[in-house]
Amino acid sequence: MGSFSIWHWLVVLLIIVLVFGTKKLGNIGKDLGSAVRGFKDGVKGEDETAARAESGKEQGRVIDAAQSDKR
Repeated sequence: MGSFSIWHWLVVLLIIVLVFGTKKLGNIGKDLGSAVRGFKDGVKGEDETAARAESGKEQGRVIDAAQSDKR
């Protein structure tokens, strides 16, 4: 009673396909995939922005040090 066999999962999958239909399940899969892709792009964009900000800070320090040497 504690675990399900592969046959239980196949029956559940068959019932889901019969209730929703393959076209609607395909659309749900595409929507979910695009949402995950958008999330990954958003996270990657934040990482790149943070990296650019850090490199900008480092460049600012180098420029500040060069300007103080000229004084």
